[in-house]
Amino acid sequence: MTKRYFTKKEQEQLKCNSNVQAVSEKAITYTDEFKRHFIAENEKGKFPREIFENAGLDVELIGIKRIESSGKRWRASYRKAGVGGLQDTRKTNSGRPSERELTLEEKLKRLEAKNRLLEAENELLKKPRSTRKADVEEEIKIATALKFELIHHTMKKYKLKRLVSYLCDVMGISRSGYYNYFSEKSAQKRVEQEQADEVVKEIILKAYHFRGRKKGARQIKMTLENQYGITYNLKRIRRVMKKYQIICPIRKANPTRRMAKATKEHRTCPNELQRNFKQGMAGKVLLTDITYLTYGSSKRAYLSTIKDAETNEILAYEVSSSLSIDIALNTLHQLKKHRHLTEDAFIHSDQGFHYTNPQFQKLVKKMGLGQSMSRRGNCWDNAPQESFFGHFKDETNIEKCETLEEVIREIKSYMMYYNHYRGQWHLKKLPPAKYRQQLQQVA
Repeated sequence: MTKRYFTKKEQEQLKCNSNVQAVSEKAITYTDEFKRHFIAENEKGKFPREIFENAGLDVELIGIKRIESSGKRWRASYRKAGVGGLQDTRKTNSGRPSERELTLEEKLKRLEAKNRLLEAENELLKKPRSTRKADVEEEIKIATALKFELIHHTMKKYKLKRLVSYLCDVMGISRSGYYNYFSEKSAQKRVEQEQADEVVKEIILKAYHFRGRKKGARQIKMTLENQYGITYNLKRIRRVMKKYQIICPIRKANPTRRMAKATKEHRTCPNELQRNFKQGMAGKVLLTDITYLTYGSSKRAYLSTIKDAETNEILAYEVSSSLSIDIALNTLHQLKKHRHLTEDAFIHSDQGFHYTNPQFQKLVKKMGLGQSMSRRGNCWDNAPQESFFGHFKDETNIEKCETLEEVIREIKSYMMYYNHYRGQWHLKKLPPAKYRQQLQQVA
């Protein structure tokens, strides 16, 4: 630094410039805004002398060596700590700390600022957020960039000039990060990022509408690679889709299932059957399941059956236009008319909603039956029942029915044919009902 001292007249002349905060006979203190302006202009290629002259500062009075020294010091601070390094921290970080008691007005202003900031934060947290999994509690967080915007908006709206540090502490972010976010360089980066995202959005939308089928992030990634030869990171695709609200329609979670899972009322049972379907006696192993039937102009009905695993006889069935719990309960009630069930009889099913329902399990227990369930997602554990549905759909004419009454008549006719007239190779070529009678005579 030059040894030249400023006279009183020169000090007064320098103080008239808005970019100068304070002047002594030895040094000049510039405003933080001017320091940030200097860094921004210097990065554009302007020389320190030109920046000072454009700011209305007398270069001859200040001295070129003093200007170059200040610029060098500011650039070093900026490289080390970003915009926060340009702040004048001598009052807070050096010498004896200020012990001045805040006035009542200052305390009130701080509390008001904090209150306004927290109100804005609460409004953000009120935005609806949902998850398809009822038992997962998602932690809600506000992005750091949004916190910067909240502080800036609160300070601007309520004219709070000297509470940056306090509000940053309230929001749990750094003051240097706040200043860096609003620097010209960061703003330019955000503009460039926005432009890049716009380009990616158009490409993603092209894949999203490919062949007129809407897609999720993974399908979009594969479509881009297979159809357009473009490779994007899956996280990037999801980020851009979320940013521009490109939503893939998905099946809504069944609210009844979610409630059941949340309350933990539904219970699964162990697999007691272990695929041991043929145990040598009728009325011991009962298999049950539900299938859908399409008829008329895309109408749908549902068929619930209970099958004797030993004889393949359909002991009970129920047809309904609804998939409510009643279809399974009514099928169970029809089973009561059969007197040949053994004392240790049990009913086997998959882990479907109907069979884990407390009402169904209570009725099974009341009827003196045991309960067994297949392993999750394993259709082979209930193979004979699945096989019956396959033959049933091949041999009936459900699709030609126009009304539910016609569907019921067709099913009733087929059940009579299946149980009493349709011979089966592995049942000594007998129909299920006759094969059961033969087993009972032998026993």
